[in-house]
Amino acid sequence: MAGGPCGGGRPAPCCAIMSRFLTPLAAGLPSSVPFTGPEALERRSGRPFRARLGANESLFGPSPRAVAAMERAAGEVWMYADPEAHDLKAALAAHHGCSPGHVVVGAGIDTLLGLLCRLTVAPGTAVVTSLGAYPTFNYHVEGYGGRLVRVPYCGVQEDPAALLAAARAEGARLVYLANPDNPMGSHQPGTVIEAMVADLPGDRLLVLDEAYADLAPPEALPRIAPDHPQVIRFRTFSKGHGMAGARVGYALAEPGLARAFDKVRDHFGMGRIALAGAQAALADGDWLADVRARVVAARARMAQIAAENGLAALPSATNFVAVDCGRDGDFARRVLAECLERGLFIRMPGVAPLDRHIRVSLGDTAALDVVAEVLPQALAAARRGG
Repeated sequence: MAGGPCGGGRPAPCCAIMSRFLTPLAAGLPSSVPFTGPEALERRSGRPFRARLGANESLFGPSPRAVAAMERAAGEVWMYADPEAHDLKAALAAHHGCSPGHVVVGAGIDTLLGLLCRLTVAPGTAVVTSLGAYPTFNYHVEGYGGRLVRVPYCGVQEDPAALLAAARAEGARLVYLANPDNPMGSHQPGTVIEAMVADLPGDRLLVLDEAYADLAPPEALPRIAPDHPQVIRFRTFSKGHGMAGARVGYALAEPGLARAFDKVRDHFGMGRIALAGAQAALADGDWLADVRARVVAARARMAQIAAENGLAALPSATNFVAVDCGRDGDFARRVLAECLERGLFIRMPGVAPLDRHIRVSLGDTAALDVVAEVLPQALAAARRGG
């Protein structure tokens, strides 16, 4: 048959034919994802990483009770999960002192952020975030045609006052803030967040990403009423609970906004195994407390490794540490590349001046031993290359 590899009368790439069916907005978006996964990097190099410390996963793993619950649920995987996630929502409501009507459950915070943008962002809608903050949120905003307004960090911290000022100036509908912050690991006191909420103009919604709340000091968490009409808070089982691969996140919002997610969510988007594991993990407070203690010890070890190499580790309220490489972003990128070459998977912020840092997820002794071995070698090679 004549024609190109896709059939038809003339050669043409499949992607070119497919693009005829895209909306103008979708056709104009880049074909990209916010992060390149470690698996893709391993395929490129042809060898596995010695230590996987770039995705802010918990190497300490999930609660044994969660693992047991997931193993039991595996025999029921022939059934769809409860589309209302009733039992997990009830458990989360009891945990947070609110009603199940305040809780939205979804396949990770990333999915829930996308649903929020679908509900609130139209072409041209202004949305405020920080320059260099979590890029997946930007990915969703741009996917629905929103207009991103980016505010620089204040040093290594997000700047609530500047975010508020931009929201007022731009008439933004959404204001995104991660606390604790990714990629820097810093945090604002809860009282600062509370003051920010009090100053929000009446037609703005604060998108408060609290993915690392389970690992943060208590003073980092604001006291915000579940019924507050201008705040939606996002939490996850991926970090402290060690269930990144299960994809379970949730939002806390006033019931009117929470119910709106039912208009657009995938009602069978959660699996029985993941829901069972999350409910068991939530009930195992002792395991989470043990993970917190190990994260604190790992932060201290990482700070020591940085100091031994003449670098400065930033204070962290998360399960990762940002390390100042002492020069500019080009030097930090060379350090990163040399670490990857030696089998150490880490990442770094992508926007100057934050990009003078590398970011190392925290792990057990064996994983941090790889960092202690590889980092001085990577620094030496990067200095020779500069």
